Amino acid sequence: MPRHHRAVSDPTIVAMGGGGFSSEPDNPLLDDFVLGLARANRGRERPRVCFLGTASGDAPVYIANFYAAYARKAEASHLPLFSRSADPIEPFLLEQDVIYVGGGNTENMLAIWRLHGVDLALRRAWEDGVVLTGLSAGSLCWFETGTTDSFGRQLEALSAGLGFIPGSHSPHYDGEPNRRPRYHGLVGDGVLPAGYAADDGAALVFRATELAEVVASRPNARAYRVERSPSGDVVETELPTRYLG
Repeated sequence: MPRHHRAVSDPTIVAMGGGGFSSEPDNPLLDDFVLGLARANRGRERPRVCFLGTASGDAPVYIANFYAAYARKAEASHLPLFSRSADPIEPFLLEQDVIYVGGGNTENMLAIWRLHGVDLALRRAWEDGVVLTGLSAGSLCWFETGTTDSFGRQLEALSAGLGFIPGSHSPHYDGEPNRRPRYHGLVGDGVLPAGYAADDGAALVFRATELAEVVASRPNARAYRVERSPSGDVVETELPTRYLG
């Protein structure tokens, strides 16, 4: 089946620190922003949106909440990996306009993706102009590494993200009290490279591998560049943020 979209020069990722339909069901600003990008990128007024709930073990309630949020605005679907069909994954994902990755256990999700070839299919989709987005695990996965609670409450360094965006990432930056100090500590110790942190409700918008802007569904949500200075100090720089409301 031919793909009815126009090509774009820059792949697009919207990495949400938190927010979207699963944590802000009454605030569609981030979700509507993503759909607007998909319309501009792909030229389809009613975009095709596929949900990947792998990080939550394809939790039925999570998937149902996705359909409740998106079915009226888009052609919604999901890709289950815990009860696989025989349909090839890559052609299905390349037909989408948005691939939305839910939260949960990032390390488990990445291992399962690699087992089924989803990691390679996502790279092809990204290069083809499909908008990649998600929150929490669905934000962290696009980077080389970052802070993850995949192993328990103590945040650890993610072993190997997809690496579409260079550097590290910390989602939920203002949502949990240990997020900021732990990220600072890991960057300061050289365990993590420099990167980006995003509050709940803030989203980092990348065109190719360059940060294009930060948008937010909450007036006070922010994102930051966090890096280690030559002297070993951690420098946190607040990034300009556009409130979508």
